[in-house]
Amino acid sequence: MGFLTPMYELGEYLAWTRSGEIQLPDFQRGYKWEDERIRQLLITVLRGHPLGAVMLLKTGNSQVRFKPRRLEGVELPAGTEAKFLLLDGQQRLTSLTQALSGDGLVATKDSRGKLFNRRYLVHMPTALADPNRVDEAVISVPADGVVRTNFGKDVVLDLGDHDKQRAQGYFPLHLLYGDYMSWILELDDRALGKTFHEQFIKPAATYDIPAIVLDEKTDKAAVATVFEKVNIGGLPLNVFELLTAVFAGDADHYARTKEDFRLNDDWRDTQLKWSSSPVLGVVENTDFLQAVTMLTTRKRNLADASDRPPAISAKREDVLKLTLADYLEWRDPLREAFVWAATFLADRHIFVPRDVPYAKQLVPLAAIKVVLGKDADLIGVSERLTRWYWCGVMGELYGSAIETRFARDIEMVPAWALDGSAVLPRTVADASFTESRLHSLRTRNAAAYKGIAAMILAVGARDWMEDKALDKMQYVDLAVDIHHVFPQKWCYDHGVDDEHRESIVNKTTISARTNRAIGGTAPSIYLQTIQTRAQIDRAKLDELLRTHLVPADLLGADDFDGYFAARRESLCRLVEAAIGKTVQRDVGEGEAGEDSAHFEPEELRSELIDETD
Repeated sequence: MGFLTPMYELGEYLAWTRSGEIQLPDFQRGYKWEDERIRQLLITVLRGHPLGAVMLLKTGNSQVRFKPRRLEGVELPAGTEAKFLLLDGQQRLTSLTQALSGDGLVATKDSRGKLFNRRYLVHMPTALADPNRVDEAVISVPADGVVRTNFGKDVVLDLGDHDKQRAQGYFPLHLLYGDYMSWILELDDRALGKTFHEQFIKPAATYDIPAIVLDEKTDKAAVATVFEKVNIGGLPLNVFELLTAVFAGDADHYARTKEDFRLNDDWRDTQLKWSSSPVLGVVENTDFLQAVTMLTTRKRNLADASDRPPAISAKREDVLKLTLADYLEWRDPLREAFVWAATFLADRHIFVPRDVPYAKQLVPLAAIKVVLGKDADLIGVSERLTRWYWCGVMGELYGSAIETRFARDIEMVPAWALDGSAVLPRTVADASFTESRLHSLRTRNAAAYKGIAAMILAVGARDWMEDKALDKMQYVDLAVDIHHVFPQKWCYDHGVDDEHRESIVNKTTISARTNRAIGGTAPSIYLQTIQTRAQIDRAKLDELLRTHLVPADLLGADDFDGYFAARRESLCRLVEAAIGKTVQRDVGEGEAGEDSAHFEPEELRSELIDETD
């Protein structure tokens, strides 16, 4: 990549934007500057102050074929070729192009975000009276040039045509680089026009804006990096937006179909195909591209017989290397694989987006499904995939540095899933969980919190009032959510600290109706209420409590400490069954004595793996 740093006059930039020599790459977001910001920009130009560099990319690059589009407010003939693409400076050059050329009409918005059209003028006597009053002299008026008050009833200032402007001393700034002389010569006060010309119009003709011009050898990754560095104040550019422009400029696709490929439209089609799987709402367009990249780089890795084949990757720089052909090869298999992943989550009692422990873990899961094909649903393979999934969740391994883990997953998990004697995947090997972590799992912000809530449902949790399985069919109908077992009010009244009161150990997933029956009373009281309303005996209620791994006898005795220790131990065993590893007991109280609420790990493992409801 090479670059130059020339200086160009503002008039040259305006000519290039109006002619289409400068256009925008398709990934650039729309024009969005508000009225006052535009006014201040014009004041900067009139004062001769610098407004910062713009960044241009020369076209004709074989590596980067971005689809160009005109600046907003500019009309161009179809097929107008761009010589430069504007990477940085869109808002400034669009504002200047609209305000200082053509009819001077700028499509902008006010401070409240209301859209309107404005024109900009400068009051010549005020601007000439004192250089410090230029700010005061530049005004913004409605499109018709008439400023009104009293809800439009009273006219304060009428600058609706050139005669009215001249009569009141207002110079229309859209003539600054146009036919200003005709306007000046018709002024009654020739001295005013001459002075304004000398002090403002002539200096504007030589107003320079520095440019950074990237040459034709600049690649996509460099464009992305450069754009991020210069766009710190705006929204970060992501790889999806870059590839949108790259794919739109794919010459082969256009030659075949006579139209550009629109990645945004294609992504909307993907989301439409997923509409029956709401949980996939957590999957972002960049996630989908990462999955494509994993499969693309894996294919290249397997096809390379050299000693150093290309690495399997999901990193940003490799996503940027995707071609449209790569994307189209894996798009449909991945669309289906993500739908399968939604079913996989449902089988683990994860039904809605907010309950997904790690949205990013769906990326390798879908890619692994593509590799495994139909074998992913074989019993033994499914069991190992389930173990890998819970290891990722309970080990809390998908919170950061996930690209490297993705690559290891797609490389190691399929072979191990097909053959349990193969090398253990790093995610399974790295996973660990400690007893004390249960104390700090207090909100949905933690993946493991969501994971335990789902695992409790997966072992057969049933509603305490209606004895219904809390599965996909009942989840919405019963308004199921995570609630306290020992109510918050009771805990406050009895001095239970935050660590124990808000822990996942003191929570379970129940229906809204059951939660209303619980209220804020002691368990010994609300259990009687549930018995009465549900018309069941205590033995039946205890049975329902145990489906949530709740020690019924300790709950009924209002023994919070005993309950907490016993259920904590049950949850430790639940995690052990899911990840196939021992949970370190590090709380210091020793292992809680076993009671009827405890399940053996192998029994729990069977329930977690198989959908029983």
